[in-house]
Amino acid sequence: MNTSPNPICQLFGIKYPIVQAGMIWCSGWELASAAANSGILGLIGAGSMYPHILREHIQKCKAATDKPFGVNVPLLYPDIEQHMDIIAEEGVKIVFTSAGNPRTWTQWLKDRGITVVHVVSSAKFAQKAAAAGVDAIVAEGFEAGGHNGREETTTMCLIPEVRDAIDIPLIAAGGIGDGRSMLAARALGADAVQIGSRFVASEESSAHPSFKQSVVDAQEGSTVLTLKEITPVRLIKNKFFADVQAHYDRGAEVEELRTLLGRGRAKKGMFEGDLNEGELEIGQISSRIREVKPVVDIVKECIEEYNQAFQGLAKIEL
Repeated sequence: MNTSPNPICQLFGIKYPIVQAGMIWCSGWELASAAANSGILGLIGAGSMYPHILREHIQKCKAATDKPFGVNVPLLYPDIEQHMDIIAEEGVKIVFTSAGNPRTWTQWLKDRGITVVHVVSSAKFAQKAAAAGVDAIVAEGFEAGGHNGREETTTMCLIPEVRDAIDIPLIAAGGIGDGRSMLAARALGADAVQIGSRFVASEESSAHPSFKQSVVDAQEGSTVLTLKEITPVRLIKNKFFADVQAHYDRGAEVEELRTLLGRGRAKKGMFEGDLNEGELEIGQISSRIREVKPVVDIVKECIEEYNQAFQGLAKIEL
């Protein structure tokens, strides 16, 4: 693979054009630092952290790596002001924002010398984020795990749409977990890829071992996008999903769905390992994950497979 800087490698100061997604309950300092030490951008997932916990993870990550890393911040989560203050105080240089209006925090972050990337699910929102001054865009397709776009646009369709709509660096996400899908995303116009689900099933992920095993055990069709009336989320079918489906079958109102969801479902499933009552957020690519591995091995495999797939392509003569 050509490791000469592309726009994303230059922007973040990384070797390979791969970002480890900042996922709630799975992306602590151990995963982020291992990703950074492997030559990609590691992200701490702040969405599941109280402010003092976020500070602790940032400090531990700084102690574990001298490579670039960042923090992913869902803008609609509580304690957002404290999170941002801690990020600035601790000298974090890269922030990924999602689930909210990028205009709210982008300039504040950039005024403090922080590179800002925003996650979108449509070309329209990519243009709005670019207009807000972000440095790069993550375009996340319907295949992705966790909270997802309402448009249900697949990565194959989304990336060319966004590439044609903006002129800043573009990172593709959703359904990407190996070298072949990475090459496909690059061919569609992305400068880099963001990988989430594959890193959930890594040794350094903070996900519960039982959840990691459920990801390895997932088959084609094991995940589904649901709860669109509240916020669309892709998860593994389990008892909790069956309860949700039963509510739909009897025509439950939105408030009934909210009551069923309650609080802490994702923590219960992904962090505490309750595979029945927990919300098991993961992407469609989980059906291709066969084992839990160290981050460095996952990155190495992605690069090797990318190169093999690239070399196997040939021009089509007119």
